[in-house]
Amino acid sequence: MTVTDGTARAGAELQATVAALARAASIESATRDLSEIDGYGALVPAGTDVYVAWLPRMPYHHVASAARRLREVGMNPVPHIAARQFASRDAAADFLARLRDGAGVTRALLVAGDCEQIGPYASSADFLASGLLEAHGVRSVGVAGYPEGHPRLDLDALDAALDRKIAQASGRGIELFVVTQFCFDGDAILAWLARLRARGVALPVRVGVAGPTRIRTLLAYAARCGIGDSIRALRAHAISLPHLLAEHRADEVVRRIAAGGPRPGVAGLHCFPFGGFAQAARWLGAAASGPLPRA
Repeated sequence: MTVTDGTARAGAELQATVAALARAASIESATRDLSEIDGYGALVPAGTDVYVAWLPRMPYHHVASAARRLREVGMNPVPHIAARQFASRDAAADFLARLRDGAGVTRALLVAGDCEQIGPYASSADFLASGLLEAHGVRSVGVAGYPEGHPRLDLDALDAALDRKIAQASGRGIELFVVTQFCFDGDAILAWLARLRARGVALPVRVGVAGPTRIRTLLAYAARCGIGDSIRALRAHAISLPHLLAEHRADEVVRRIAAGGPRPGVAGLHCFPFGGFAQAARWLGAAASGPLPRA
């Protein structure tokens, strides 16, 4: 085999891995307009996991309604469950009953929630321990992963929290997986994955990436979410108004993740559509069907 043949084969293998990650992708929706969901079927394949973001001060009834609408248009709704936002156990049970009966929800993303605790649950581990999830038919649960650390918790605290959630889920027949915070540095994601596996954590991982978005918008979201060192590289390129208005794409991050071939336990991408659902869905479709363009 010639060098040219080897390069072509490596390129084809890389693209095949990128395409597999994109075909298995989930995507997030934060829409407040439920009628927007009616168009999702033309943008992503039937049965796609569409996560329903629970924004601060949004009533849980809206999340349940969005989940029901997603099911009606052929998507698999995966609602966020923000533990701290429940005022009571009864409120949490009502929410989960609405998800089960109205939307057939069996999978959810469990987070503590970016708000002050207003009820009995201080953390996602506390909510797991309540028994409400399995009582309402939720058997597949995502938890958050932080490739660049957490703005308020150190590494030991993050490890301990994940271990506690794994123990709680294991005892309750719940299958856990991890959805990572979006990140602009493929090497940071790979290092985090390697450390996770070295600790003996074998949970499936969905790698969070930002959909096509203006750099100015991404910087605002990244600052709000406490994204770590990789934001410095993004800022370094956003030194003038034209750069701030330019579009950032996660192509290079995805290629870096795929470069070593299929990664153990990487279930696919998870796309945060800060530039809009339609734009993110089209980007995922392009990645699933053809080579991503080079910058």
